[in-house]
Amino acid sequence: MARILAIDYGTKRCGIAVTDELQIIASGLTTVSPAELMVFLKKYFSEEQVEKVIVGEPKQKDGSASEVEGAIGKFIEKFKKAFPEMKLERMDERFTSKMAFQTMIDSGLKKKQRQNKALIDEISATIILQDYLNRKS
Repeated sequence: MARILAIDYGTKRCGIAVTDELQIIASGLTTVSPAELMVFLKKYFSEEQVEKVIVGEPKQKDGSASEVEGAIGKFIEKFKKAFPEMKLERMDERFTSKMAFQTMIDSGLKKKQRQNKALIDEISATIILQDYLNRKS
């Protein structure tokens, strides 16, 4: 089986998470800037088998699209041109940043470590991917 990769797309950083080959567990992989994301994905796809990409879909509490959705739409257009064979799905990501922060507290990270926004984005991508896996099974 191939991996599934998830992206928590942001205007400053994009958190990235992947599954194991059996698609059982989601793990944080890294954080990259939006400008470096396509280069990172090309390299990663050339080294690893990836079946599908999940992109977080940020929504407001009322269900409307968040302000970053425009940038995500542009990224998805580029992605589909660069990787026409790759499956892409969206996944609601409401509250993942809050859940990521709570996860950091629960795991005992010090206050200074919890201020690492890149780590929050990576954990958010992991939560998005694990939610996807849980719904799929």
